[in-house]
Amino acid sequence: MPTKDRWLLPEGVEELLPAEARRAEHLRRRLLDLFASWGYELVMPPLIEYLDSLLTGAGQDLDIQTFKLTDHLTGRLMGIRPDMTPQAARIDAHYLKRNAPVRLCYMGSVLHTRADEFGGSREPLQMGAELFGHTGADADAEILGLMIETLKLADIAEAHIDLGHVGIFRGLAEQAQLNPEQESDLFEALQRKARNDVMTLLASSRAPAVTQKMLLSLLDLSGDHAVLTRAREQCRGAPEKVMHALDALQAVAERVARQPGAPTLYFDLAELSGYRYYTGIVFSAFVPGHGRAIARGGRYDGIGRAFGRERAATGFGADLRQWLSLSTSAAVPLSGILAPDGDDDALWAEIMRLRAEGQRVVRRLSNDKSPAAEFGCDRELVKRDGKWKIEVLK
Repeated sequence: MPTKDRWLLPEGVEELLPAEARRAEHLRRRLLDLFASWGYELVMPPLIEYLDSLLTGAGQDLDIQTFKLTDHLTGRLMGIRPDMTPQAARIDAHYLKRNAPVRLCYMGSVLHTRADEFGGSREPLQMGAELFGHTGADADAEILGLMIETLKLADIAEAHIDLGHVGIFRGLAEQAQLNPEQESDLFEALQRKARNDVMTLLASSRAPAVTQKMLLSLLDLSGDHAVLTRAREQCRGAPEKVMHALDALQAVAERVARQPGAPTLYFDLAELSGYRYYTGIVFSAFVPGHGRAIARGGRYDGIGRAFGRERAATGFGADLRQWLSLSTSAAVPLSGILAPDGDDDALWAEIMRLRAEGQRVVRRLSNDKSPAAEFGCDRELVKRDGKWKIEVLK
């Protein structure tokens, strides 16, 4: 490799320099403190696992996103985690085995073989919270409410929250008696909001005209709370599970609306991101000018089945790296005390005392004359009248 190329990083991989790393660490600590204040316990799953364990219950999408390698000790295939959610589910189902609802949170690097279509990072710093063991709307509302609070804490302005429910599309697709290929094609067309394609696919199916009309209406069912009323009117005659899904959306929205400072919630009944993974309510956060969701979540009951203990589950996740670029929070200032070089025992004792108090103290190395600003110091230790004192640098 030519010398000039040795500093290059792979596409979609980046490093954080000191100023940005301070912002990241400051936000990381505050978010983990927030999770803890809501009762969520921190877990630290391994970065790498045997592939069969890592991808158990995870689905094909995560398989494609997983970097794979061979363990030189056993010859078995291993994978670098692309998502920490299945790992949290395994911890709940296989290791904790509690009967009560379990709240877990996590923060750590994951690795993707490819960035998403909008050019995101291949090395997200994933954060998330999961609530296992409760099927009620209050659990979904708690997770959504926590996601909203994390957005506030991160100073991400103008976040727009969209809610949907995969049970609506699934119920109508069952009533339409679509085969798996037809259902998949229709799902893709709905995600593109491609009305003509949706109409063509429905026309080629054997679905009753009334069901076709309901499925097509999903494209128009987006907006504020009034969407749910319109959906009930337009989906008269739909399977009972569709009405249950609308009831669930309303129950969650009403609970979240009671949370102090809650934003206006919006609904998009054609938004089915994670359709093959989620089993109930789904929600996403968007910001103006950004083409992809900055946080996603929802209900994914049954994930623990693969680990021998089926549990209800709801949660959300986001990329801290992405949030740093969107946050309006100011840079975290760097300050400190510059201490001189020397063999004075009293100086060393004072340095250690200040560090024990939480002060940042940088000690000069021998023969170093660099300005204090180079070390991020705004004060210095000086000896006055036989005692070491802190003075503000001019």
